[in-house]
Amino acid sequence: MLPDTTPADLPADPIPPAPPKSKPHTRPLGQAGLAIVLAALSMLGPFCIDAYLPAFPEIRQSLGASAIQVQQSLTAYMLAFAGMVLWHGALSDAFGRRNVILVSLVLFAVGTIGCASAHSVEYLWFFRVLQGISAGAGVVVGRAMIRDLYHDAEAARLLSLVTMIFSIAPAVAPIMGGFIVKYLDWRAIFLMLFAFSVALFVFCYRRLPETLPPHKRQPFNPQFLVQNYRAILSSPLFHMKSLVVALNFAGLFVFITAAPDMLPNQLHLGPDQFGWLFIPSVAGIFSGALAANRMAGRMTFARQIGIGFCFLLTAASVNVLYHLFMPPSVPWSVLPMFFYTFGMSIVAPAATLLALDLFPHIRGTVASCQSFETTLAGAIVAGVVAPALSGSVLWLAVAQLLFTSCALGLWLTSRLYRRMLTPQTPE
Repeated sequence: MLPDTTPADLPADPIPPAPPKSKPHTRPLGQAGLAIVLAALSMLGPFCIDAYLPAFPEIRQSLGASAIQVQQSLTAYMLAFAGMVLWHGALSDAFGRRNVILVSLVLFAVGTIGCASAHSVEYLWFFRVLQGISAGAGVVVGRAMIRDLYHDAEAARLLSLVTMIFSIAPAVAPIMGGFIVKYLDWRAIFLMLFAFSVALFVFCYRRLPETLPPHKRQPFNPQFLVQNYRAILSSPLFHMKSLVVALNFAGLFVFITAAPDMLPNQLHLGPDQFGWLFIPSVAGIFSGALAANRMAGRMTFARQIGIGFCFLLTAASVNVLYHLFMPPSVPWSVLPMFFYTFGMSIVAPAATLLALDLFPHIRGTVASCQSFETTLAGAIVAGVVAPALSGSVLWLAVAQLLFTSCALGLWLTSRLYRRMLTPQTPE
């Protein structure tokens, strides 16, 4: 106990105490800075996929593996990614957003350096799984952080801004990977990823804020988690809105994962020419995200999604019609990808936010389930659909049209279902 004091006991001009030193990560990070950090965290996923696609032949030769074994390293990554994204959000709801991101970056760095030092394809599979376990935290937790801080149009603008910055990765990754393979070694791709993850960890440790205060966190216990997952996964409306994003993404991913076979054999391009597919795709993602940023707050989410589907269906249909009558060729076989990804980027922010708002008290867990469905669709495409169809650009285009047509069907069904539940609720 401190002794009692009276004003007479105090000095006439007391010296004010020095202000407490703030922790490095409590320094304010503006909206643009937060968007850059979250986009950089989201880039880990596409870098893990796109950067090493041009290296498949060299990896096969270096590790004495078959083509299907090297392809399975991508499938192993995707399945691990899909399984773990179910937990990133729940962990961040319980232990805080920042802590989950920092731990995931450490695990990712370990997995990446392991890939660089792998001496057999089995070791490569193991460390690719470790990468997959950790790489999804930025995407999942980043969405929850945006919704923690912002609402409605402002959240949509920030999410589209993150998409615009993030879209740099799928464009740069395969081109950079192709040049690294041509002039260095496939292991240098993973060493570059290791350096990127270490730099990102240092910056996040110093500047990334915590957006979920302790009093808003949810208990991490089996009963509570089962209740949350049951509520989300038993909601037809959640699956409809979530699969809108997942199936549109699958329409893009079928071309990306087929690229190691399609580009050299169908379009006769070398490993340093993968930009013919990725640059139009990423330019569409960037332009579509910019358009979505401008649309936010000026129209309803339903109208924005409708405009996006006009681009998606037109691009996919033109792609099918061209390859019905003409042989695959550059640039006509890849040009529709710009318009497809343009529409995809207009649809995704609105559909994502609509799904997150179904369960506002557990947005992290919702983001996990949403990412799980998208990644699981990607894993199925990478492991089954793309290997079966990669020998024909026409069949890849048909698959793309079927995916986005199913997405449109689910979106229209979700609107009808929502009106049946709450007739007066606008979207």
